[in-house]
Amino acid sequence: MQLNIKDTFNKELPSDPILENSRRQVFEACFSYVSPKETSKPELLHVSPEMIENLGLSQNDAKTEEFLKVFTGNKVLPDTKPFAMCYGGHQFGNWAGQLGDGRAINLFEVEHNHKNWALQLKGAGETPYSRRADGLAVLRSSIREYLCSEAMFHLGVPTTRALSLALSGDQVMRDVMYDGNPAYEKGAIVCRTAESFLRFGNYQIFAARQDLKNLKVLVDYTIKQHFSHLGAPSKEVYLKFFKEVVNRTLEMIIHWQRVGFVHGVMNTDNLSILGLTIDYGPYGWLEGYDFGWTPNTTDRQNKRYRYGNQPNIGLWNLLQLANAIYPLIEDAEPLEAILNQYKTDFETGRLDMIRSKLGLKIKADTDASFILELEDVLHLTETDMTIFFRNLADFKKNDSSKGLEIIYKAFYKPDEVVGNIEKKWNDWFVKYAERLQQETRSDKERKDTMNQVNPKYVLRNYMAQLAIDDANKGNYELIDELFTMLKKPYDEQPKFEKWYAKRPEWARHKVGCSMLSCSS
Repeated sequence: MQLNIKDTFNKELPSDPILENSRRQVFEACFSYVSPKETSKPELLHVSPEMIENLGLSQNDAKTEEFLKVFTGNKVLPDTKPFAMCYGGHQFGNWAGQLGDGRAINLFEVEHNHKNWALQLKGAGETPYSRRADGLAVLRSSIREYLCSEAMFHLGVPTTRALSLALSGDQVMRDVMYDGNPAYEKGAIVCRTAESFLRFGNYQIFAARQDLKNLKVLVDYTIKQHFSHLGAPSKEVYLKFFKEVVNRTLEMIIHWQRVGFVHGVMNTDNLSILGLTIDYGPYGWLEGYDFGWTPNTTDRQNKRYRYGNQPNIGLWNLLQLANAIYPLIEDAEPLEAILNQYKTDFETGRLDMIRSKLGLKIKADTDASFILELEDVLHLTETDMTIFFRNLADFKKNDSSKGLEIIYKAFYKPDEVVGNIEKKWNDWFVKYAERLQQETRSDKERKDTMNQVNPKYVLRNYMAQLAIDDANKGNYELIDELFTMLKKPYDEQPKFEKWYAKRPEWARHKVGCSMLSCSS
């Protein structure tokens, strides 16, 4: 197994001088050296063929004993020094101080085809940042992360990715719903990959401790390694850097809104400096179109991270990042101008995104009110977001009378679509037909473009839970089936038609399908 290892993070940035792997506060360091925990009986369950090639490996490499050992933490490659990153963060709006990689260990960086990949094991043992936890991961959360990160990539959403999913062979104690009922579960390890795993919290920790020396070192490193096109670090370039982080974050969140993804725990330590979706914990996919929905049980009361609030939280988190890097710029006005532009750009970007979902290419002044009316109608009765937008592509602009018939499959309670609700839907379809008259494209052309932005298949929570239930019984075939299907989420794929369906009623309130904790 030949990898082109080109480590920079643990070579160019300050390290924790204490080598003992004990829980502690780590000062004036970006990371701590730490070795993965050896497992009793590792077993590879799945490998991403694409990621194998992205790293410059062959499919045969993935079948070797060395591959298994390296990517389950049972072997450290020569001339590599695994580490865990130090960072802080705001959790649910409150400053939490030092957090860090509590159950993630970075192995090394690989360069292939002029692209950098950092490889990280999640669930490979404790680190100085594990606090009271064991640094391990269980199979259910590992399946969710492995499948979703690859699914998001193929949906066109900026994301970290996954190389492999493996059993550790060890049992791990977890209290799934934090209700005092812990139980042993299968331990697992995911190897996840990204250009970098730097988050807002990496910069916040130095700012909070007034360690401006290392704050500058880290920001300069970030620009040099990941934003080199902006030029050499300077106050002007720091502002350009922040502006690009803002734009990337906004782009990512608009993609989330487009496909109905809810992150569930948008703490500042869970936002990537590269604008990648990172840390797949209690995430979920909208079933009913509901701005107020959050999958996270911890957030059930305040719903801070609900679907409709994700853009606002993105801005709030960016404000915290601005506060962190302010000492390098010492001028609040340009930072505020960039943050204010986010609000304008979001409104424009969201409007364009929904236009694309509706197949509207020509912009009209009335589009904002027209879309608002649609959202009001969508909230009248539980309506599946994915199925509604996908089926809407079959609407014919010269026949508004068949609108309800076309989207009927999207209703969870179709018997509610009578009277006033039925009338409002029919009224909207008349307006939609009128609006489409302004478009020059044929119905078929519009359908083709709509089907490129409205996925047919997403990783609904109940689907992941079925794969988890099977895996807990030792059957891993469903993991591969879903992985294969989610590689082409915009294609019809008739052999997977059974997955083009609303959430089944049994999953409405089932743990893992509708309710997820931060340990999910």
